[in-house]
Amino acid sequence: MPSRVLVAGIGNIFLGDDGFGVEVVGRLSGCKLPEGVEVVDFGIRGMDLAYALHDEYDLVVFVDATLRGGEPGTVYLIEPEIKEDGVVSLDTHGMDPVKVIRLSRVLGARPIRTLVVGCEPQVIPGGEGYDDMMMELSEPVRAAVEEAAKLVESLVTEVGTHKGPGKSAGFSTEWGVKS
Repeated sequence: MPSRVLVAGIGNIFLGDDGFGVEVVGRLSGCKLPEGVEVVDFGIRGMDLAYALHDEYDLVVFVDATLRGGEPGTVYLIEPEIKEDGVVSLDTHGMDPVKVIRLSRVLGARPIRTLVVGCEPQVIPGGEGYDDMMMELSEPVRAAVEEAAKLVESLVTEVGTHKGPGKSAGFSTEWGVKS
């Protein structure tokens, strides 16, 4: 039986670089991916994502803008450790993926191996260079979309060929701050 993988694009397309995850899954939707891989643009629909995490996935790959202090456009691969304690709530105008995962577990979802393909934003809401309703990615983040899409493709292909990508010293466990 093929592995089941959810690739979840996260972000708000009206907030500049926060739309990175949505752009990447848009690019992936035209790619031929292994059987069992679902690519979904969740945007800021946290409740939809919380319920999707109840399905029997072997792996979930979040694609998201991720503040980590690197150069804008830097693509990260993160395997977060989700602590079971903490706030369980949703924001109707944004999405904090860690809170969504916690909520899904409170609602009965089993823990699923989760990876994050993140990108360091250049423009963040309220930050320098930000203008209300920015509907485009900054140049360095736009340039990172293809690299991130290829990384996701390699991850889901690796999952389809064996038990999945192994945890390595190159993985980080900190997700970063979500806008």
